[in-house]
Order: sequence, then structure tokens, then C-alpha cells
Amino acid sequence: MDTELISKKDLLELMNISYGQLYRWKRKQLIPEEWFIRKSTFTGQETFFPKAQILSRIGKIIAMKDDLSLDEVAGKLSPLLYDLRLRREEIIERNIVSSLVMDRLGNRADGDGTYSFERMLFLFTADKLLQTGEMNLEEGGQLLQTLQEHFSKFEGKGCDLVFIRKMGVSAFALISASGELYFEGKVKLVARLSMTVCLEELKTKLT
Repeated sequence: MDTELISKKDLLELMNISYGQLYRWKRKQLIPEEWFIRKSTFTGQETFFPKAQILSRIGKIIAMKDDLSLDEVAGKLSPLLYDLRLRREEIIERNIVSSLVMDRLGNRADGDGTYSFERMLFLFTADKLLQTGEMNLEEGGQLLQTLQEHFSKFEGKGCDLVFIRKMGVSAFALISASGELYFEGKVKLVARLSMTVCLEELKTKLT
């Protein structure tokens, strides 16, 4: 389940924007640092972006930049959602997480019966993999445990969730965003998800 990428050259041409605009928006934090992915190519090092997310983000910036300052655009694109809490019924009604996943994996609401933004992110990520058929519910429990134990260690920096399987035994890990991984031949990389991309997708659903 690899994220489709677009090169910087193709992005600039497709969106009809300049190099200067792109990096000005980066400095203003309109585009997350983690979306600038450096990869080796036959011509050397090039920059790529998660295609769906960067096209959507730049489309929104272009639509707003004539009427708002860049600081105002940043406020629109980065709403303060981290303090948002929702009940189980609201999460299902807003199509954030399926009822099946909430029933089987989402039984750890806080004392007031609500779910934190971080908890919703973990469930949203599990639901994303379950919907593809790449993961079963038991593995979904492993995924949630991995995120609960280690996600906070990245302190807001970009990280990727790695899902591997060897001889029917599955495992999950969190690594720094864009870090390279190499496995022995018998290990199957089932999926690699950018947690930054998952977070952005969740924010879109919540706004």
C-alpha cells in the first residue's frame, strides 16, 4: 500500500506554480516538512511529494491566497483540532471510523465517553488498513498497541507505520519518515503508511 508520489518538477508544472512559491509556502508551514521526500534517482537526489495530499493542499492555498494573507491561510489549513473530542456515535456518523472497528477495537474511550484526537488517529489508521483487506482484526489490535506505545516518542515529527509479515507472523514498527528499510528475502512488506498523511486525511474529515 505505497503512497503515490509526484516529483517536484511535475508538481510545479501541473499546478503552474514557481519554485519560490513552493518554498515560501513551506517556510510559512502551509506544507508540512514531512511531505518533502528526498529520493535517489538515476539523475541524483530529487524531491517528491505524496501526490494526493500535495495537490489537494496546493489547490486550497491557491483558492485562498488572493483573499487572505499567508498567515490567515495557515490558520485555515491548520485548525486546532488536537483538543477535539468526539463520542463513538459521532465518529461513526461522520464516517471517520467504521462501526465494526469501533465495536471491535474502539472500546477504550476515556472516562467521559469521548475519544481524543490521537485515539481517533490510531483507529482511523487501523480502519484504513482493514478496509483494504491487508490486515485482520487481531493484527489491528497489534497496530493500535504499537501506536499507543511509540507514537508519542516522535514528538510531532513525521513517522511512518511499517507492517511486515514473515511466515504468517505479523509485526508493526514506527520509523522516521522517509527512512529506508531493508529486509531479508522471506519478509513481506505488507504496507507502509505515512502517519503525517493519515493525520492530514483525518483533519480533512473533521473540518
